[in-house]
Amino acid sequence: MDRSAAAERVKAMARDAGFELAGVAALGPAATAGAYRRWLERGDQAGMAWMERNVGLRADPRGLLEGARSALVVGYRYAPRPPVADEGELWPRVARYAHGRDYHEVLRVRLKALAAAIETALPGCRSRVCVDTAPLLERELAARAGVGAVGKNTNLLHPEHGSWFLLGEILLTAELAPDSPLADLCGACTRCLDACPTGALPAPYRLDARRCLSYWTIEHRGEIEEAYRPHVAERTFGCDICQEVCPWNRDVGEAAGEELAPAPARRRLDLVGLLRMGEAEYAEAFRGSALERARREGLRRNAALALAGDQRPAARAALAEAAGDPAPAVAGAARWALAARRD
Repeated sequence: MDRSAAAERVKAMARDAGFELAGVAALGPAATAGAYRRWLERGDQAGMAWMERNVGLRADPRGLLEGARSALVVGYRYAPRPPVADEGELWPRVARYAHGRDYHEVLRVRLKALAAAIETALPGCRSRVCVDTAPLLERELAARAGVGAVGKNTNLLHPEHGSWFLLGEILLTAELAPDSPLADLCGACTRCLDACPTGALPAPYRLDARRCLSYWTIEHRGEIEEAYRPHVAERTFGCDICQEVCPWNRDVGEAAGEELAPAPARRRLDLVGLLRMGEAEYAEAFRGSALERARREGLRRNAALALAGDQRPAARAALAEAAGDPAPAVAGAARWALAARRD
């Protein structure tokens, strides 16, 4: 099988496996490695020290698999619809990718099955599956594979699917014909930069995590800086604002996958219940969910901030209880919310 036929074969296999987008890139030194190092030097990674590790591997993904020559990059769409009214007050404050099962496991299971099938279809080929925890500059790789073009909000954009999709990669030792990159899709548009409430997009194609609500609500441990607390009150886990305002997301239809749709067992959770949630209840409610990343303390801290604008007596009572919480971040958030209330 020649390079072109092999590439078409694996892309067809990816689509049959449920990935709406699939493209091939040749592996080599990353063109954006210098930009990534400058991003780290500016401190734009905030407290995410893990992003400072394995810089060499990020600079050349061939180090992740001996003999690797190609990468199959796939995109898995998730439902872009906003939460409906009967899903309560919590889910409109949660990034949409996190409403269902943890996407890392969803993608990993599908990618491993696909990689095994590719090794059978291409005898002698070896593979390695990567999701976004691997030290890989995956958006550059995806752009070179023609899966999308990097937007000014640093998300990957596709002319049909917008940015509501997750990336996965299979590194392969087979040499496959690469796809052509897409042209720029942003043009003169700056809607994402203009809409970011905290200025986390200070320039096109640059994300400063020190100002990003996704960083503060998910990755940051401990108390949240006071300047960001009013914004966290609207975002309990992650932030979709820069995607919601993007014109390429305006007419994107529903995604077929059910794994990342809102989980029925969690659909009725509310902010008061989240603030009062004990260890056992938390473990049961969020098992297998991406929300585990923020940990129980982080979610309770964020819920306390969100209750600042809730005038119900139950909200005030929950905040009063949490003001004496042994976790300083939760107690501090509850006291701030009580002081900010108007009742």
